[in-house]
Amino acid sequence: MNRLHSFRLSVWTGYLGLWILLPLWYAWLAPSAHFGIGMPLFFLLVPLLFPLPGMLRDRSYTFAWSSFLSLLYFIHGIGEFYSEPEERIYAGLEILFSLLWFGGAIFYVRKYKQIHANAHGSAGHREPGK
Repeated sequence: MNRLHSFRLSVWTGYLGLWILLPLWYAWLAPSAHFGIGMPLFFLLVPLLFPLPGMLRDRSYTFAWSSFLSLLYFIHGIGEFYSEPEERIYAGLEILFSLLWFGGAIFYVRKYKQIHANAHGSAGHREPGK
């Protein structure tokens, strides 16, 4: 397995981990007494839909900007970790999944650019004036 594939696997593990964790957490394991089930799920799951088409098409640009989206889940996880002691395991998982997504996306884009720069950079380049 090459590194590019490993980084893509990290992104998908974090991304799908959030898709599984968040509905379980807010709908079944620890539903919110203040907001019900619908509102937290709406605000946490709808943003996950935005990068899906580009990620399915393996677009490096989508992996790049989706890394910023993953940081919102990291921030949410940190906030929940400190404010809700009885839900720390779920918040810890959210932090873990968001970091897998973030780190995988950053390294995926970096490796992708290296591979494509090497493939396109060596073919057909001449020095100016020759």
